[in-house]
Amino acid sequence: MAREHEGLSNERIQRVTRRKADWWDRIKIVLLLSIITGVAVGANVAPPFRTVTDSFTDFVSSGFGAAVVFLLLFEILRQIHYVASERSSAYHSVWTDRIFGGAERSAGRFKPWTRYRVGRFVRWLVYVAIYALVTDTLRDDINGPVEAVQQFPRVALDVIPMILQYALLLFFVVGQFVAIFWFLSRGGMDVVLPEEIKTRFTDVWGQDHVKDLLIENIGFLEKPDEIEAKGGYIPGGILLWGPPGTGKTMMAEAIAGETGRPFVFVEPGAFMNMFMGVGILKVKGLYRKLRKLSLRHGGVIVFFDEADALGSRGALAGAGGGGGPFGNFELSCNGWNYASDTTRNLVVDEPKTSTEEKSHERRWPKVMMGMGMGGGGMGTLQALLTEMNGLTKPRGFWNRVRKTLGMRPKPPPKYRILHVMATNMPNALDEAMLRPGRIDRIFKVGYPSREGRRTTLAGYLSKVSHNLTAEQIDELSTVTPYYTGAKIKDLVNEALILAIRDGRQTIEWDDIWHAKSLKELGPPEDSEYIERERHAVAVHEASHAVLAHLMMRHKKIDLATIERRGTVGGMVKPIAMEDRFTLWRSEYEAEVMTFIASLAGERMFFESDNSAGVSSDLRAATQIVASMEGVYGMGDGITSWLGLPQNSAWQTPDPTEKVVGRMHDRVERRLQELYDRTWGILDEHREQVLAIAAALEDKKTISGDEIAAIMGTEPGSAVTREPSGWNLVDEATASQRREHAVASITRRKAAEKASSNGDQDS
Repeated sequence: MAREHEGLSNERIQRVTRRKADWWDRIKIVLLLSIITGVAVGANVAPPFRTVTDSFTDFVSSGFGAAVVFLLLFEILRQIHYVASERSSAYHSVWTDRIFGGAERSAGRFKPWTRYRVGRFVRWLVYVAIYALVTDTLRDDINGPVEAVQQFPRVALDVIPMILQYALLLFFVVGQFVAIFWFLSRGGMDVVLPEEIKTRFTDVWGQDHVKDLLIENIGFLEKPDEIEAKGGYIPGGILLWGPPGTGKTMMAEAIAGETGRPFVFVEPGAFMNMFMGVGILKVKGLYRKLRKLSLRHGGVIVFFDEADALGSRGALAGAGGGGGPFGNFELSCNGWNYASDTTRNLVVDEPKTSTEEKSHERRWPKVMMGMGMGGGGMGTLQALLTEMNGLTKPRGFWNRVRKTLGMRPKPPPKYRILHVMATNMPNALDEAMLRPGRIDRIFKVGYPSREGRRTTLAGYLSKVSHNLTAEQIDELSTVTPYYTGAKIKDLVNEALILAIRDGRQTIEWDDIWHAKSLKELGPPEDSEYIERERHAVAVHEASHAVLAHLMMRHKKIDLATIERRGTVGGMVKPIAMEDRFTLWRSEYEAEVMTFIASLAGERMFFESDNSAGVSSDLRAATQIVASMEGVYGMGDGITSWLGLPQNSAWQTPDPTEKVVGRMHDRVERRLQELYDRTWGILDEHREQVLAIAAALEDKKTISGDEIAAIMGTEPGSAVTREPSGWNLVDEATASQRREHAVASITRRKAAEKASSNGDQDS
């Protein structure tokens, strides 16, 4: 028991004593000063004329020697003090709690700014004392530290030539690197002054919903003091994301034009440089320019185009992507073209490599080289994020002078900088960049709606001479789904070129239709089929056309052709008659039947024989059915084989390979059922198939109206599944349902309010 009590007492004592120092830390400074003293004294010893005592006396008599000996004695006393603090808790407590602690408590009574100025004054006294001792030691014409301080101007004049020599040498050595980095940090940023910006919101067509939101936001820029007076802050950043060509850059210019502020355009590759660090210098230079423009004009707008090029600290931005509209299909029918956009994205992806092939792929480490390409990496991104914070700190030469003299620097002004970024890959941006305070508003600039396309078409057509009627413009807006503003502008321009080529100054409807075909399909090749192959391709496309006309109610055939274009031997091209965001099981089945109509038609008219040209159609049909069975819940089961996201672009691995491998029987059974239905429809309309094929052989390209005339029926007349849930109710029934919903919500809110009041009373 006594031993336990003694242990506790020792532990308590140990806690209030100084931590024991290592033996090397205890002697290293003493050893250094002793060596200096020994070397200085030994250099002047010359027995028997000059003994060690005489040499030591002369050393101590000099200012430098006196300082060294003083520091040596002070260090010895300091180590003795530490040894006592390590062994005696009472001794250690006196120094820490009463002497040093009391001094800290006394200093704490002063304001921080006063303590800072007193500390600066003490530091300057130390610097002056060091200068005086060193000058007294090195200069024979100086007698004492006081005279060294008095003779400071003369000493400085004597030293200035030597300082200038070293400074000049340093200037030439460092100046070379400064000049290189200064030269590399130029460019990549263009400043457009307010009077040079002609774009206004009236020039932005087809994006009214985004435009209205932007108009609301720029109101804060025009009257910033109102929101700040109420405790808010000015939004510092806007992100515009969406497909290319939808008008993001034009909107940024319109913001600058409407607000009358300078517009700074930052090129996508402005921060990518050969040397590491140049990107950081460009960021610093950019924001110095932005601050000056903000003070001069009351605000500035900086626009980062293709903001995903700024980089991300996470996954790679450019991974994945698919095969594009002209996928890696065999030279045959352009089978994907009559599918919807959703199905097209599913079908057109490049075939994925197998697991065995992926295991042998060489995986290179993703390392950024310091002297290689890609100098706009992590450092540049972090510098940009820091500047986007809007950190307000005193800047400028005179503020530095005021701080040096111990004066308070002037508060920084308010820099009103609006960041506008545009990208079509928002998930590639760093999350820290998108947080509130940096990017406060995120707007999607998507494909314009039908009304937006009509407005855009009317706007661009008003700039040229044309004879299109309002009905034709409305029809054109219907048959151009997923057209962006840039594509509509290019379409009108191509139609004008065709009219001028034909010797006319006015655009006609045929010019628009021809330009649309050229832009979407490309020019036909100057090549001819042999007779039997031309007939086979015509029957192939006619089978597609018959099923597309009969089975697709939500689409209209634009044209059918057997002209070769690139890797496409022929096609049937429908267009959506309405903007759709999802497809139903019956519509997927109709698309699969349209795909496999080529196989059924060739076997029907060529005595169970078929060409290899149906391979892409079968691949597309298999992929869609596999997705219906294993992903969309449109089959016998409800298990989804969809993979998890792989990268920052939210692209998923293709699940159809797994579905086909594990549910082959179900996929084959569904395809066979749809094939049998397709055969029956084609057998019923044999004459129409042959008639359309004959028209294709004769004219090579026919319109959807000609196909409808040959068929003699309305589009979608063979649809077997009619979704009853889509039927509209009369206005009276709809009104009753709305009143019932409002009454239910009102009763629930009243009950919740009564319950809340009862709890407060209790």
